[in-house]
Amino acid sequence: RVSSGIRNMATAAEYGHNSWELSVQVDQREGDEGMKFKLRVKGDLHVGGLMLKLVEKIKAPQDWSDHAIWWEKRSCWLLKTHWTLDKYGVQADADLRYTPQHKPLCIQLPNMKTIRLPVSFSCVVFKAVAEICKALNIRRSEELSLLKLPDDQKKKKKKDKGPESVFDEILNMDMAGGIYCSLGLYSKTMTPTYDPDSGSPASSTSLWFGENPVTACQPNLPQEELAKLFKPLTMEDKAAINAGWLDSSRSLMEQGIQENDRLLLRFKYHCFFDLNPKYDAVRITQLYEQARWAILLEEIDCTEEEMLMFASLQYHICKLTLSTEPLTNSNEPEIDEVEAALSNLESTLEGRNADKILEDITDIPKLEDTLKLFRPKRLTLKPYKEYWFVFRDTTISYYKNKESANKEPIEQLHLRGCEVIPDVNVTEKKFGLKLLMPAADGMNEVYIRCDNETQYAKWKAACILASKGKTMAYSSYRTEVKNIQSFLQMKSLAPPPGQAAPDVESMEMKAECFVSPRYARKYKTKQLTTRILEALHNISQLSLMEAKMRFIQAWQSLPEFGIKYYIVRFRGSKKDELLGISYNRLIRIDMSTGLLVTTWRFSNIKQWNVNWEIKQVTIEFDQSVSIAFSCQSCDCKVVHEYIGGYIFLSTRSKDQNETLDEELFHKLTGGQD
Repeated sequence: RVSSGIRNMATAAEYGHNSWELSVQVDQREGDEGMKFKLRVKGDLHVGGLMLKLVEKIKAPQDWSDHAIWWEKRSCWLLKTHWTLDKYGVQADADLRYTPQHKPLCIQLPNMKTIRLPVSFSCVVFKAVAEICKALNIRRSEELSLLKLPDDQKKKKKKDKGPESVFDEILNMDMAGGIYCSLGLYSKTMTPTYDPDSGSPASSTSLWFGENPVTACQPNLPQEELAKLFKPLTMEDKAAINAGWLDSSRSLMEQGIQENDRLLLRFKYHCFFDLNPKYDAVRITQLYEQARWAILLEEIDCTEEEMLMFASLQYHICKLTLSTEPLTNSNEPEIDEVEAALSNLESTLEGRNADKILEDITDIPKLEDTLKLFRPKRLTLKPYKEYWFVFRDTTISYYKNKESANKEPIEQLHLRGCEVIPDVNVTEKKFGLKLLMPAADGMNEVYIRCDNETQYAKWKAACILASKGKTMAYSSYRTEVKNIQSFLQMKSLAPPPGQAAPDVESMEMKAECFVSPRYARKYKTKQLTTRILEALHNISQLSLMEAKMRFIQAWQSLPEFGIKYYIVRFRGSKKDELLGISYNRLIRIDMSTGLLVTTWRFSNIKQWNVNWEIKQVTIEFDQSVSIAFSCQSCDCKVVHEYIGGYIFLSTRSKDQNETLDEELFHKLTGGQD
């Protein structure tokens, strides 16, 4: 009896009164069955000590350096190893998992190809995306994020597509960027084959051209395959998709993402900084692919003229991709390091040539011309009216006629901070500009119509510079004029005088593969082929990378480019409305008519915040303008992060040496003071 008492005293001394048994599930890395352990612990044991106890108890010869403690019930990682169990609030009822931080994730790239890649499930999504982009060799990871599809869309896609889809294959990839596939879907020795009748890959083993699927373009799908893919036909559909952006300030596990889940990697923020063909082969290809699918699936609206231009560029890119030339950037214009540095310096100096600075100060050019103007007013349909226009500095003044130009103008339009939207149809000789002018209660619309391409290019270039607070004295004005003229030429679908009608039989792929279903239904194959081949003459000399860049630039010029829609309820309103978020502005849209109500520029924002209790976002602008809204289609954090993210990206500059202030990003997007 005495010895028994001594033994009990020893046990009490060993365990103490504050110790308890803790259950920990241990996940093996390589598919082995998990193990469960019970450990006797005290509240003052730190997390690092708990992990040490676990490894000693497991006694398995394995590298445990990537493992960390996950607390399922609280949905949080215990990553601060110096914190004690008491500090984390861990008690006897806590079921903990000792699990790898890096787990496989199926990531669908913008080119619609899916790779399986080990990704950190414990660091915040902002860092996880940077990790993914590094493995894929994509610069400027801050422009991308991960998107989770709505559940109803996943079911719809599964139901609509047949037993086999070209998007079902998954390539495995390691973090060093090496790509392999256990199913034999990819081989460096494969010769790509392409079915000229359908415009689709001839077999599942030749989905990719060239040696790297990350830099390769996905072949165009035949119309019957394209028709099976989900198309966001309404604003509500688009709002449902945009609700799926993951929170950049939380980890994947904290947001319910499981091992081998499928997420979409997409360019979230549509302001592409420092695109350079020398360093950005993957980034440019993936951007081109995202733009191409947005147009084919009608996620963004474009005119018939624009659709045919996009179709001709796609066909040209397909032909170059299929050519026997090796898919390298060696035939792209080489950018010398010194030349690039000088170019960066010039752009830092706002595009001015050193020898023209004096001229900039003393001689600011002006434009004068007869143009037509139209100001839309409700319940009136007044036509365009001719005036004499004078463009000086960053201001447009217009007069009744040329003779009255020395008197007071009818009106002055101050363009700093305005929005310049093209209203052009080259085939119909329509060259217009829509100017959204900043006003205290939003923006006022002004339409200007030019007579010809040359006049349009000069005035549009001047308006674009003025919207940024620059005058025509900047050397970039001439470059802008040339770029606009070049773009108009690309949109010109009529063959040059004297050119023979295109040979329809020379087209190696079905024309319907290069347009959206709406336009495929509108034309017969022969008509569509003829029109694409006619448009091809304007771009046939472009290299592969130049053609992709032109496609991206044309996508950026579309009026709806980069606008993401959310269903919101504005303070004081009794009905749901749409909020459009673009790279430089917020747009209030009437849900029933789709018409723009008000626009607010990011540059005019003074501050914004979130009331997390009532889930309301409040934004204050210059001139005492304030708006507030609650989000109906998603958590308000999604919208808040979008606004803060765009403001963060506007702080980037070339002299940052590609380093990012992650702390500033989280400060602007986190919604906390």
